[in-house]
Amino acid sequence: MSETSINTLGSSGLSELQVRPVAGALGAEVSGIRLSGDLDLQIFAELKALLHKHKVIFIRGQVHLNDQEQEKFASLFGTPVPHPTVPSADGTSAILSIDSQRGSRADSWHSDVTFVPNYPKVTVLRGVVLPPVGGDTVWANTTLAYETLPAPLKIFADNLRAVHSNAYDYAVSHRVASSPEALEYRKIFTATQFETEHPVVRIHPVTGERTLLLGHFVKKFVGLSQRDSRSILEFFQNHITNVDNTVRWQWKVGDVAIWDNQATQHRAVNDFGEEPRLLRRSTIEGEVPVGVDGFVSTVAPAE
Repeated sequence: MSETSINTLGSSGLSELQVRPVAGALGAEVSGIRLSGDLDLQIFAELKALLHKHKVIFIRGQVHLNDQEQEKFASLFGTPVPHPTVPSADGTSAILSIDSQRGSRADSWHSDVTFVPNYPKVTVLRGVVLPPVGGDTVWANTTLAYETLPAPLKIFADNLRAVHSNAYDYAVSHRVASSPEALEYRKIFTATQFETEHPVVRIHPVTGERTLLLGHFVKKFVGLSQRDSRSILEFFQNHITNVDNTVRWQWKVGDVAIWDNQATQHRAVNDFGEEPRLLRRSTIEGEVPVGVDGFVSTVAPAE
């Protein structure tokens, strides 16, 4: 895939961003940029445009970033929000530590925090400690997944609503971890339970595209049995995560991945054994989803 350049005239002079698509379905590597909280606004506008085009962008070599600088940069996208149940990393207001040594491996398909109504619109993830081999992250394009559904299945999806919950044992393909660290992390993760009813197809607030809103936080589909819900979720998830609809990133220390959490799912590859893997995650407050029929996501009624 060819590399393209974007010339942007900022306050500090001419800056050239190099853009290299990483896969056909989504993903691009951007170079020629040093991320910071005082990034030139014209350059940042170009970065956001690339994000909405490619769904996930990767920037290597950002070893100058620490937690505080990451928070400043992330805030350019909007209001940083902490995780609803897991405490933020020490010394930060809204950074989540993804630490394999503490049971956090994030190794099933999901969009971040979809169990709340206005789940994050953008996620910024920085590689801090990485295994010598393995520990990649894979993303799937949920907009392209909708576009490639046959017409009858688009109509079916347009009319579905799903309940998302942070108690997600029932999710398709979720490998239950039984280590003491994983069990403790799950206890914290589900200490307060959240359930939200979302449209399965939402209208993206920036691009206007239709995108599938599913993933491992889905508990059931409204009006359907648990058994039918599992089968339907498995079908849609297999379609979304088909290898042709994905991009895989091999991390290096100092890498930053930024993704449109309203148009993607992602998962880590849990193939690094007991090696340490530590990443820092910032999430930006999103808009409440609106479905094709105008349905607005809402806290799910108690059962």
